[in-house]
Amino acid sequence: MEQFIPMIAAALKLPVHRVENVLKLLQGGATIPFISRYRKEATGAMDEVQIGEISTRYDKFCEIAKRKETILSTIKEQDKLTTELQHRIDGCWDATELEDIYLPFKPKRKTRAEVARQKGLEPLALLLMMQRENNLPARVASFVKGDVKDEEDALKGARDIIAEQVNEDERARNLMRNQFSRQAMISAKVVKGKDKEETALKYRDYFDFCEPLKKCSSHRLLALRRGEADGVLKITITPADEEECTDRLKRQFVRGNSACSAQVEEAVEDAYKRLLKPAIETEFSALSKEKADEEAIRVFAENLRQLLLAAPLGQKRVMGIDPGFRTGCKVVCLDAQGTLLHNEAIYPHPPKSEYALASRKLTKLVEQYKIEAIAIGNGTASRETEQFVTAQRYDREVQVFVVSEDGASIYSASKTAREEFPDYDVTVRGAVSIGRRLMDPLAELVKIDAKSIGVGQYQHDVDQNKLKESLNQTVESCVNLVGVNVNTASKHLLTYISGLGPTLAQNIVDYRTENGPFHSRKELLKVPRMGAKAFEQCAGFLRIPKAENPLDNSAVHPESYPIVEQMAKDLKCTVKDLIGNKELRQQIQIEKYVTPTVGLPTLTDIMQELDKPGRDPRQQIEVFQFDQNVRTIDDLQEGMELPGIITNITNFGCFVDVGIKENGLVHISQLADKFVSDPTTVVSIHQHVRVKVLSIDHERKRIQLTMKGMK
Repeated sequence: MEQFIPMIAAALKLPVHRVENVLKLLQGGATIPFISRYRKEATGAMDEVQIGEISTRYDKFCEIAKRKETILSTIKEQDKLTTELQHRIDGCWDATELEDIYLPFKPKRKTRAEVARQKGLEPLALLLMMQRENNLPARVASFVKGDVKDEEDALKGARDIIAEQVNEDERARNLMRNQFSRQAMISAKVVKGKDKEETALKYRDYFDFCEPLKKCSSHRLLALRRGEADGVLKITITPADEEECTDRLKRQFVRGNSACSAQVEEAVEDAYKRLLKPAIETEFSALSKEKADEEAIRVFAENLRQLLLAAPLGQKRVMGIDPGFRTGCKVVCLDAQGTLLHNEAIYPHPPKSEYALASRKLTKLVEQYKIEAIAIGNGTASRETEQFVTAQRYDREVQVFVVSEDGASIYSASKTAREEFPDYDVTVRGAVSIGRRLMDPLAELVKIDAKSIGVGQYQHDVDQNKLKESLNQTVESCVNLVGVNVNTASKHLLTYISGLGPTLAQNIVDYRTENGPFHSRKELLKVPRMGAKAFEQCAGFLRIPKAENPLDNSAVHPESYPIVEQMAKDLKCTVKDLIGNKELRQQIQIEKYVTPTVGLPTLTDIMQELDKPGRDPRQQIEVFQFDQNVRTIDDLQEGMELPGIITNITNFGCFVDVGIKENGLVHISQLADKFVSDPTTVVSIHQHVRVKVLSIDHERKRIQLTMKGMK
């Protein structure tokens, strides 16, 4: 670990001792949320992103170290490991450079150069490379024997050996990389005969496409790659000036104007076309894909974060409605804890059109179960159902919300849903999920595979392992930021709490079932397999409302309780008094409580928490209503101004639901009256916005919107 620390610190421009502290904490079993929240003195108050980057860099260095062991072992077996080569490999921490060093020693399948060597033509290749021989025909003739048919066969074999040497030359490969990085163009052509196919129409913008690779955005590159995977497009990456590439290589390898030089020149041209160009093209293709993946995953993770941290309604009695026409609207009634109390179907829409009966049932259920809010899924028949629900008269004030149902069908058919509701079908489970999403989006969405939630683009095209890791980290970060009520949280929510995982989460639920609610954080230590380390990691993120110690319902970590107790003692009051009395807190001079292990960052956090213990960092929920005159794309007109909800954000803009089946696009250039480089800096998921219709493409079902000049 020690050798990596200075390199990580230099790359991230961080103090060496801070990086060392982070790595020690990570290797000691601490999680990123715990380190970020409760070890600020050790890290210099690094955020989760910085800590995550240190962890990622460390893992990459470990991978390179492992690769080095394999490389050194392979070269040793060939008896070609010199002291100089050992030093070069030991000192190399760049994966590309390491592979270049290894390339000449890498075991090869039967290449043309290897065949030529077996014919005994390596000495001829060396002779040609020296470019000093004046009587080449005579020297070549001496190699015509055995498997070598004639002089041309000998020269061809020698050129193959030279071409392989050119391809394996580090300077030559770096020269080509430099050319590609400066002037590589990515081009796409439609595969012959595919342009008329229906599946190819979505790629028609790329049927004859070419632009500099470094300017190709993440979403375009992923779209191109998907078109290639679907067999519609043929993609190439090539330098704008290939002649310049071969000229530069010739200047490196060709000397003079002799017959030998002509052979070397021919070998260099072959090396470029057959070996170097395809190898560097593959390298740049992989690098550009990796970059595009990183950007797409970053946007996906940010969208997911915003969705998970969407404003909750809180613990209120909710009716969830999964709307539909033919199959009716599935209605469920939930208590304030989200427990299912009742379910049935109503049919207010065609073909049954039982409007009066559905109306009576709805108002009766609202009265019977004291419903305070209604959540309607935003799928088929959503607008019609919203209109029906808001048209009713209830015996109380009832708020009506339209809720995203992305992933609800995935949840309703999942093992999790079957465990929660073994006696109910998928329609009931889906309606429950819609209702619970209104109450607490975070608690409900953690039960669904993040890829199914419907935020982000090309999630099936990016590196799946990296996507999963990033999304899991995002979910973990959000759950720990908000904290959870240990007495009501599901095992799925508890799983993401720092230090827990599936087994301990299940054990907590089982203990709760057998012994009733937890009365203190200390009681968590009675949970089977809850050791001191796990308790340290999770305790600060678990809340216990109405606990005897009010700090148990706050983000103050149990290890800091003595500090708060000392503050209360110094002011001759109780901890409860301290929390409830702002004037008392203002008398505290936090500098007095600094110790070698507890500094001002932790003390500042404690004071903020005492001010609003257990405060939910999420915003307040707002009621939203679409334009009642817009139902389908045919109702739209250019210049029309509409209310909308942002459903997805990409690096080229955002998609807005204006109450019809198709979402409209606000391009990045139309997001604001100022230049925007990153859409996430000006818009967020589920944000309520006003937009103006710029254009409507009825054939492709595309709507262009603008937010410029909108308030």
